[in-house]
Amino acid sequence: MSVVVAQLGARMHYAVPRLLERAGLLERLYTDICAAKGWPRLLRLIPPALRPGSVQRLLGRDPKDIPARRITAFTTFGFDYARRNSRARTTDERNAAFLWSGQEFGRLVIEQGFGAAKAVYVFNSAGLEILHAARQHGLKGIVEQTIAPRSIEWALLKDEARRFPGWETPAAKDSMMEDYCARESAEWAAADLVVCGSEFVREGIISCGGDPTKCVVVPYGLERRVEAAPKAPRRDGPLRVLTVGAVGLRKGAPYVLEAARQLGARAEFRMVGAVQVLPEAERQLREHVQLTGVVPRTEVAAQYAWADVFLLPSLCEGSATSTYEALFQGLPVICTPQTGSVVRDGADGFIVPPRDGAAIAEKLALLAEKTELLAEMSENARWRSSAFMLEKYGERLIAAFRGPGIL
Repeated sequence: MSVVVAQLGARMHYAVPRLLERAGLLERLYTDICAAKGWPRLLRLIPPALRPGSVQRLLGRDPKDIPARRITAFTTFGFDYARRNSRARTTDERNAAFLWSGQEFGRLVIEQGFGAAKAVYVFNSAGLEILHAARQHGLKGIVEQTIAPRSIEWALLKDEARRFPGWETPAAKDSMMEDYCARESAEWAAADLVVCGSEFVREGIISCGGDPTKCVVVPYGLERRVEAAPKAPRRDGPLRVLTVGAVGLRKGAPYVLEAARQLGARAEFRMVGAVQVLPEAERQLREHVQLTGVVPRTEVAAQYAWADVFLLPSLCEGSATSTYEALFQGLPVICTPQTGSVVRDGADGFIVPPRDGAAIAEKLALLAEKTELLAEMSENARWRSSAFMLEKYGERLIAAFRGPGIL
């Protein structure tokens, strides 16, 4: 039994193909730009001190543990896709780039073939042609839906833009959205198994007409690079509240601001990530929240170490990996159901209703006042994270394959 994985980008550091390789189940990894194949591997010859950020990021696309002979990288296609995506200025143009890349990637994979594989594993919007070809060859098909269906995300963000005019550039009518949504639905229909990172994703697929008997929830896992240090007792002064992710409507930036205004001097807020809001909204945020912009991946651990609590009031996610990272670092997590986290309400954090800054402020005030509760939740968070390490993710993923007889 072996599986072909077709993956654009380095999602979760190539977790799925690496886990399958460890289990002796990987036939081949097909991808776009990869530092282990083709001329990009020569970039390692550049001394680290002389590497620009773009080169360092490209070298990070390294599927460690997978032998190079099992990897096929379509480098020229990958740069063409990156160029198209970088030039896109509207949602319509971005969707057009996504649709083109999914179709072209599928064509390239099918040309190379499936070898001795018995199944293919693809990701939403970039797997339809591969799934159809696999079925014609008698192979099983698995698609991972990495976020709630696009139609749900689009509806949520349009509503949010109406609630907060002037926060982000208004989206023009998107003529490609129907094509994108139809493509996702066709992938669910063509697959034997639909892997969802959270119940929120599964419910979204079902609400869009997907077959519930195909959907299985498989929470993610983190690689155990180093053990997280025990969380130090809370310092005197304001409660330190951290958010990691793009600063915009989807991640709930207006509700971070609302909570910051309500708490005032009792809490200090920091948001780490690309600032995607318009200048006036950014000005309002900066009055109450520290915005760091993007920080190198190597420095994110220091941001978690600074914080007492992690906050992510997202409107739409798959299963936000930042919440796993926060738990691993011993941070209680406050998030919404739409964040798709593994947080247990009242044990290692709080689940608050979406679009409710007052509820966020209430929970943060509680943790600011009750240091014993904060310490208890911090310890619970570290314990909870132990069930969501990378090896546990692999066990859950492979177990999910057994339901539809893929293994």
